Amino acid sequence: MNTTIIARATLALAILAGLAACTPREDDVGPAQKAGAAIDNAGDEVARKIQEKLDKAEEAGEKMAEAARSTGDKIEDATSDASRGLEEATKQAGKKVERAGEKIQEAAEPD
Repeated sequence: MNTTIIARATLALAILAGLAACTPREDDVGPAQKAGAAIDNAGDEVARKIQEKLDKAEEAGEKMAEAARSTGDKIEDATSDASRGLEEATKQAGKKVERAGEKIQEAAEPD
């Protein structure tokens, strides 16, 4: 009877071992799949960081473009102001030359 119990116990252990070997692991991910997932995650992280830097660069570019537009507007305003100032100065100089001419004519007239 001892052999029957030992045989039955051995058979039961063999069946349990077989069932354990056939049962899918919860982890069911092999080393290659883990490595692939790690590479995918690293690629996603790199892509995210690159996108963040691209977004910052685009924002900086937009700020530079706005600053250039603003500077252009200021230059245009300054040029316009300078032009008006030059026109006014020219008018004033013309009036002074005209007055000087009148004084010269008056001085040249006989009394």
